[in-house]
Amino acid sequence: MSDYPDFTFEHLALNVADKQTAERWYVENLNLRVVRSVPAAASFLADAAGRVVLELYANDGAARLDLANQHFLSFHLAFAVHDVKAAAQQLIKAGAQIAEDYRVAGDDELMMLRDPFGVCIQLVHRTQPMV
Repeated sequence: MSDYPDFTFEHLALNVADKQTAERWYVENLNLRVVRSVPAAASFLADAAGRVVLELYANDGAARLDLANQHFLSFHLAFAVHDVKAAAQQLIKAGAQIAEDYRVAGDDELMMLRDPFGVCIQLVHRTQPMV
């Protein structure tokens, strides 16, 4: 354990090619909301509980991860949902693609999609929630 007791996860950041388009898709389809925005620079998107924050920014001076060509287990954003198959169908209609089809692992239901920007989105329904 750290000697510094105040470590609290604040956000995860992704450098994307088109921040506005990615922001709009995440807000419209993943139930995220903008909690802070620096116009033309960055947006911070929180989940419904306000527990996890994703920063999206477009910085041409920094390398972007080529997530579209990485294996889906290399990096993904996971979202807890009540009905994995229904949530997947909704996202597929909005432009996502299947990366790994629906499966059951132990007591958990899982499915892996790629959003229109190549980022892997895992949908998960857990019998025992993570937190």
